[in-house]
Amino acid sequence: QVQLVESGGGLVQAGGSLRLSCVVSGRSFSNYAMGWFRQAPGKERDFVAGISWSGGSTYYADSVKGRFTISRDNGKNTVYLQMNSLKPEDTAVYYCAADLNITVVRSNPAYWGKGTLVTVAS
Repeated sequence: QVQLVESGGGLVQAGGSLRLSCVVSGRSFSNYAMGWFRQAPGKERDFVAGISWSGGSTYYADSVKGRFTISRDNGKNTVYLQMNSLKPEDTAVYYCAADLNITVVRSNPAYWGKGTLVTVAS
């Protein structure tokens, strides 16, 4: 089993920044591709960003390109999501996800965290 625990959410003003973290335990972190998803109130959960096991490939939803950056530290079993220039429409619960396959992690990953709430005030 793989356990994922997110942190770093909170309330921020529009234009501000937050960095989310996700610590992974239970299996070899460096084997897994990682992703971030988000779910706004009343909406479906959507892909935000993904990163390959090595960190050499990254993927972003069009809505966050140029503002969000995903990264990982395999020595710390942690994946990060740096969020800049935040907008009210970025308000959502953000979920960390893991899968052995980089394609699958962007659509239907096997493992999920419980989420952390990000609220962007206008």
